[in-house]
Amino acid sequence: MSRFSCSAIAHPKGNYQGIDRLWLRWYDVNGNWIPTSAEQERQRAERLAAKLPELGINPDQL
Repeated sequence: MSRFSCSAIAHPKGNYQGIDRLWLRWYDVNGNWIPTSAEQERQRAERLAAKLPELGINPDQL
């Protein structure tokens, strides 16, 4: 697990599990938002799905 130094907390409006409202978000010292565990998993799945065609694998045939 990475250790972050937080420089800001913001409250952008967004939708999470069907709830549309303002949410607290953590940002690092460079102003980049720190993804939640669920967001990290989704990003990992998206990267892996993008890699399959590069390896000659059609994900629809798995």
